[in-house]
Amino acid sequence: MDEQDIIKAAACFVENSEGNYITKEAAISENVMGMKIYEEPVFSFGSADDEGFKLLKEAPAIGEHFLLPREWLPQAKTVISFFLPFSEIVRKGNKRDMLWPSEEWLHGRIEGQTFLNNLCIYLKSELINAGYNSIVPSLDERFWSKGSLSGSSPHDEISFSSNWSERHVAFVCGLGTFGLSKSLITKKGAAGRLGSIVTELYLPPSNKEYINIYENCSMCGACVKNCPVNAISIEKGKDHVACSKFLDKTAEKYKPRYGCGKCQVNVPCECRIPKKKH
Repeated sequence: MDEQDIIKAAACFVENSEGNYITKEAAISENVMGMKIYEEPVFSFGSADDEGFKLLKEAPAIGEHFLLPREWLPQAKTVISFFLPFSEIVRKGNKRDMLWPSEEWLHGRIEGQTFLNNLCIYLKSELINAGYNSIVPSLDERFWSKGSLSGSSPHDEISFSSNWSERHVAFVCGLGTFGLSKSLITKKGAAGRLGSIVTELYLPPSNKEYINIYENCSMCGACVKNCPVNAISIEKGKDHVACSKFLDKTAEKYKPRYGCGKCQVNVPCECRIPKKKH
């Protein structure tokens, strides 16, 4: 099994799986029945021993609570990171109203995450069937993620963090860099979702086409203007508290779904790496 086997298996799964299309039963309205959530994914492969992972244990990157690939899987050799770009219909739908999330985006955020998890499980099983032990950190029982500060959490001193960050892992693997909104900008843009797998299969690391953590961001400020609650600024970056509070409001309004994504549409980095001004 090599990189192309994994890429082809994932592309086939995305194109043919019923989970990548909104069923009549799940659809919020007739407008989104049969809607395709994702296009073909893009992949990057990182060495489990990449020094970049160790740097994530340091503040202000993530912190000591970040678990290294070999802390998840002792014999790990490779970290597989991938980005699932939202389909044009999902992205276009979320541009109609720049205050509240569209039906398309709500499905992309919730049903889309379920599909992404299923893709991870599928690729993990393919790797294991080929003889290589593998895990999906975000679906492992040891995984935890926190939003705002809360005294009721076992990690009450930590906010807006986790012990495995898909965005930071993708950056180390060469998949893309951060933007002002803290989204990851890949060669297929920022509008989509990220996943990763840690495996004992050795795969040659992908070439990193950047050095700086914001290298793919043109700092144009489009995401700043789009944010419904002014949670992004060129000077200070993203205010996670303001963003989180607005997401809570969407959760109340659209229960059992939630989302926003305005910083990922109607921006130059929506579906590509933006050109920079010289």
